[in-house]
Amino acid sequence: MKVVCVGGGPAGLYLAILLKQRDPAHHITVHERNPEGSTYGWGVTYWRGLLDKLREHDPASARAIEEHSVRWSDGVAHVGDLTACHHGDEGFGIGRHRLLDLLADRARTLGVRLEYDSEITEPPAGADLIVAADGVHSALRGRHAGHFGTRITSGRNHYIWLGTTKVFDAFTFAFTETAHGWIWAYGYGYSGEHSTCVVECSPETFTGLGLDRADEGEQLALLQKLFADVLDGHPLIGRGGATWLSFRTLTNSAWHHGNLVLLGDAAHTTHYSIGAGTTLALEDAMCLAGALHEHAGLPDALAAYERRRRAELLSVQSAARYSAQWYENLPRYIHLPPHRMFALLGQRHSPLLPYVPPQLYYGLDKAAGQLEVLRRFKRWLGPRAARALHARSAAHRG
Repeated sequence: MKVVCVGGGPAGLYLAILLKQRDPAHHITVHERNPEGSTYGWGVTYWRGLLDKLREHDPASARAIEEHSVRWSDGVAHVGDLTACHHGDEGFGIGRHRLLDLLADRARTLGVRLEYDSEITEPPAGADLIVAADGVHSALRGRHAGHFGTRITSGRNHYIWLGTTKVFDAFTFAFTETAHGWIWAYGYGYSGEHSTCVVECSPETFTGLGLDRADEGEQLALLQKLFADVLDGHPLIGRGGATWLSFRTLTNSAWHHGNLVLLGDAAHTTHYSIGAGTTLALEDAMCLAGALHEHAGLPDALAAYERRRRAELLSVQSAARYSAQWYENLPRYIHLPPHRMFALLGQRHSPLLPYVPPQLYYGLDKAAGQLEVLRRFKRWLGPRAARALHARSAAHRG
């Protein structure tokens, strides 16, 4: 099979690895529009579950990724002068640049052809399968926008991806109150020298602090001052033109058209606050490779891939929506005692949390941890509360 993969991110490279590993006779080319070695972002996160899947699908690349990752099992939340800690699941961080280098080296070893500085904006002729792994702004998807039914919804808050030489030894949250509202950062290490630091705030805080009018140097100086306690004197680092964004949740009503199939961010996005973007992209690649192996016909394989991944993503996408809403409604939770606020931060994926007073939810959740009947009640009540509120809101609008 001749496969052309447009986009040299984690999804595209890993799919090429899996297909070539399964059948060396495949002719696979990955086209990346940027020069080799250039990438956006700092570090990415993943969890033990992904590492187990990587080992199952390609032990060689899994070993390399684990070897170059840092790990943590603690979470720390700083709220003003107060701090709360939580011991949780094992997490990992790796530089995006390093991850792409490792996947590219593995792909080359298997015989995949990698073409950099190669921008593909229309489906190439002669390919049996064309994979659009070219991100949120996919040019290939855009050529068939009517078929794919792309929908983009923008979030309310502003955020920016930065780096720092402060190496966090735990997944760190820092919430700082200003005269214009709260601003917060998520920090996690991804090497022995650097960490990622994502800063977020409401539109009112963004304009109130003058971040909309400041240049990058002024922005970094202000943010370093606001988060001085957790940075311990280390600087924040931009990429020379790093910009504030509002997160865009992208969905598509179809994921394939003829021999063209969407992969990773070209097919779907999930809010960065759940730290699952890279994981979901790699899992897309695993699923597509498996479907192509299991089904002799391409239409059946692509349909099976889309059907399975849509089902698997339902709970993740729901969690991401509620997580984003939690931060958009931060004043509802921020004045709780830090250990309670941190507990609800960990519960931000719950569909019930937005509709129950935070203190009551905290008590219910704590009790549910001990009593199975309450845990089941909480799961039963969440969707019903959401539907009831939606119906009441619809009736009011009517």
